[in-house]
Amino acid sequence: MAGREPVTELDARYSSKGASPTPWPTARERLETAELYWLTTVRPDGRPHVTPLLAVWLDDGLHFCTGPAERKAKNLRTNTHCVLTTGCNALREGLDLVAEGNAVNVTDHAALIRLAEAYEAKYGTEWHFDVRDGAFHTEDGGTALVYRVAPATVFGFAKGKYGQTRWRFPDSGR
Repeated sequence: MAGREPVTELDARYSSKGASPTPWPTARERLETAELYWLTTVRPDGRPHVTPLLAVWLDDGLHFCTGPAERKAKNLRTNTHCVLTTGCNALREGLDLVAEGNAVNVTDHAALIRLAEAYEAKYGTEWHFDVRDGAFHTEDGGTALVYRVAPATVFGFAKGKYGQTRWRFPDSGR
C-alpha cells in the first residue's frame, strides 16, 4: 500500500554538507520493521512520560497497545498528543525516527483482528491477542486498549553522513 505521501524536506542546518533527504519509503520501511519503540505521552500535570513498547505499522499508522490502568493510557485519556521514537544508539550509523501525532483508540472489531494478526506475525506467538469488546485480550485475562498514531510529522536523523529530514503529512491538520 503506497499510503499517505508526505512533503519531504532536508534541514541543511543540521545536516552534513552534500547530504540528501532520506526518502520516505526508507523511513516507512524502518517504521514497519523496528522491533522496539519509545512512546512519549504527557501526564495531566504536564510532565513527560516515556516508556518502551512494541508497535506495528499498518494502514499508514503506528499501532500500540497498553492496559487501561497503565500510565500511558491514563495520559492519553487527557491528552492524545504523543511521540513514537525508534532507531539505534550508535552515533555514526543508522537512522533514528521520531513520529509525532495523536493517539486514537481503535475499537473496530475488523481493524483489531488485522492488528492482532500483525502483532503475531511481527513478534511471534507469545504476542497473540484475542479480540472482543473493542480491545485485545490475553490468555491470562489481561485487557489491552489499542491506539493508532497516524503521523502528522516524522523526523529522520541519518547518522554517519548526518542528515535531518522532516516529512510533513498535508492531511494531518498540522
